Amino acid sequence: MFKKSAFFVLILNFIFAAAFSQEAIITANEYFKSVSEKYGTIKDYLANVDIVVDKENMKAELTYLSPDKVRFDFSQPNNQVIVFNGETLTIYLPGSAAVLTQSANSGDGTKAANLATSEGLSLMRRYYSVSYETSQEAVPLEEGSEEMVVRLVLWRRTTAEAFRYIKLSINPETKLIRRVEAVTPNNVSYMMSFSDYEVNQGLTAQRFSYDIPSAANVYDNFMFSE
Repeated sequence: MFKKSAFFVLILNFIFAAAFSQEAIITANEYFKSVSEKYGTIKDYLANVDIVVDKENMKAELTYLSPDKVRFDFSQPNNQVIVFNGETLTIYLPGSAAVLTQSANSGDGTKAANLATSEGLSLMRRYYSVSYETSQEAVPLEEGSEEMVVRLVLWRRTTAEAFRYIKLSINPETKLIRRVEAVTPNNVSYMMSFSDYEVNQGLTAQRFSYDIPSAANVYDNFMFSE
């Protein structure tokens, strides 16, 4: 009897030791919440962004100031600018010598640009369900890459959302978004790759003031113009 009891104790000790030595299981929702909380600590940041819309490539420097100011200064196409100062969305298209403006009282005009922010992530949690693409284990950013990321997939809850699904690649150490891939119901794909983050640099709202070039044609409220 003593030998059997000692054997069972040994087995139980082994089971508990193995259980506590394993990595804790974190649900996709919990992981996504931790990313959102990380962005909640960010007052401002700068980052380089490579953007691919279908097969069109763009490059920009992204500037963000909490809670809702966003600016893209493009190097490809050269000199193109997108700015949202919290009240007005302004887009400068140098190739057309045109400036498009849109008042955005509800902030809807910045949802896409605002994804890599605490506010944007909160919206995603509300309108999309979250899962791991495969598991909570980090995987290569892309085939052949040595950079490891945690990959989440966000599936829209209703057909009213602009994207059918969104994939997020997240740096497991910094909890910063490395890549966003989004696909519309019409299978138009968008990809934004973020790099060279500079966080909490003490940026001010002045960076989001934009002087419209005097030679540009201005089209106000372009989203609702006939």
